[in-house]
Amino acid sequence: MVEGDFWVLFAMLVYFIVVLTIGFVYAKRSNSSTSEYFIGGRKVGPWLTALSAEASDMSGYLLMGLPGLAYFTGASDAGWTAVGLAIGTYLNWKFVAKRLRMYSVKAGNAITLPGFYSKRFGDDRNIVSTIAALIILVFFCVYVGSCFVTCGKLFNTLFGLDYLTMMCLGAIIVFLYTLVGGYLSVVATDFVQGCLMFFALLVVLIGSVTMAGGVDNVVTFLNTIPGFLSGVEIAVPVVGEDGAQIMNDNAPVFDMPAEYGILSIVSMLAWGLGYFGMPQVLVRFMGIRSAEEVKQSRIIAVTWCAVSLFAAICIGLVGRAAIPSMFATNSAAENVFIVLSQIMLPSFMCGIVVSGILAASMSSSSSYLLIAGSSVAENIFRGVIKKDATDAQVMIVARVTLIVVFLIGILVAADENSVIFFVVSYAWAGLGASFGPLTLCCLYWRRTTMQGAIAGMVAGTATVLIWHNLLAPLGGIFGIYELLPAFIVSLLAIIVVSKLTPEPAPEVLELFDHYMDVTPEDEERAALTSIEVEKTAAEALGD
Repeated sequence: MVEGDFWVLFAMLVYFIVVLTIGFVYAKRSNSSTSEYFIGGRKVGPWLTALSAEASDMSGYLLMGLPGLAYFTGASDAGWTAVGLAIGTYLNWKFVAKRLRMYSVKAGNAITLPGFYSKRFGDDRNIVSTIAALIILVFFCVYVGSCFVTCGKLFNTLFGLDYLTMMCLGAIIVFLYTLVGGYLSVVATDFVQGCLMFFALLVVLIGSVTMAGGVDNVVTFLNTIPGFLSGVEIAVPVVGEDGAQIMNDNAPVFDMPAEYGILSIVSMLAWGLGYFGMPQVLVRFMGIRSAEEVKQSRIIAVTWCAVSLFAAICIGLVGRAAIPSMFATNSAAENVFIVLSQIMLPSFMCGIVVSGILAASMSSSSSYLLIAGSSVAENIFRGVIKKDATDAQVMIVARVTLIVVFLIGILVAADENSVIFFVVSYAWAGLGASFGPLTLCCLYWRRTTMQGAIAGMVAGTATVLIWHNLLAPLGGIFGIYELLPAFIVSLLAIIVVSKLTPEPAPEVLELFDHYMDVTPEDEERAALTSIEVEKTAAEALGD
């Protein structure tokens, strides 16, 4: 252990200073208007868009949750989840990114996802955007909490410091640079953090394989654990009354492997469906500089995602061979990345590498905070409560919302025995089922109605809550990941209700029929709108 090691702490302090500096550098520009603060004025290039989308998506579960799952039960759960995520990433970039970028410009220059939904249906009363904003607020509080858990576990494992204190400290750092810098600071820091996460994964993977004696030794050892490397079986740790895995002469004890059937595989592959409804990813599509740059971003994002997921799972598997008896619970196993870094790297390098975990947590939670703030301020406050609100007033409400979500996130993260992977899976299902079917229908089915959109969001959210809390404990077929049944229910609700209600107004259908025909004039009009808003905001702020 490198408990209290000066160089580890120094390296992480350098990282803190860098990300806070970026936030302050972008503060003046981001605060010039809501368009700049919430979506960067649609001026973000392909590299920043790609790595920002992936870094904000891959929260603490990439460097802690996924390796911990692989360490504890083997390749099946983690592996099929990663396959689903990789496929979902590609499909989202392929079929949603360009269309959403163009439609959001055509639909009144929408700058938030809930705002896009309302403008897509000509919803002048902002009913759709209000419901969407409330759903985002609920599930993002859970998401933010999972990121804060990551911060607490990181510092607790590294330095033996109090979990709750360290969790709060990490949360405050995230809050500060999100509060000050807005979307541009989040995107810029996400780019830096995405690079750091990628570097950290490769360094720890290569180092841990070397430490374990090479690939052959690792595979030989893992093959002695029943079902550990199988894709159709799952390893079953033998646990005692305290819930911890039993050790025999410092060797972990496993029972006969359990079957990992088609239902389980489909359940894990269903993770990929979540991407179609992830606001933190979809808003990156809306903010890219040009729809023509989406293809380049897609190549970068999918490559980063596939390599990172593969490396994260391998770290968990290799960790079981390198330090087989170190962790006795799934929650503890989520520290495998940190412990491997401590064991094999020089102190300063360890600090740089484990900052990748901090990077994962910070990039994600900052995005969640910003999107929650923008949804409430832009879509509820200005959309419903005070329609003539100035940009200055909207940004005040957004920052108050950030504080509320920040505090609720801390409450969610207060339990240090939380398993990051399972906390994330709950929020992922909620957002994916609520918005995924709706996003696809908005982009591909002209007959979708506002009533159908509302029914889909409500049905998706309700199904996740009911399935997760009431049906899943029954086991059997009900043990399937709640995202899959909730996604299907939401899609059916949209289709059925849309068919039973009058077709959309002619102007809504006309907009749908021509939204892919975005012209340079449309882009210029959107840019001019942003400039006009910036001038208004500058006058309001006295700049």
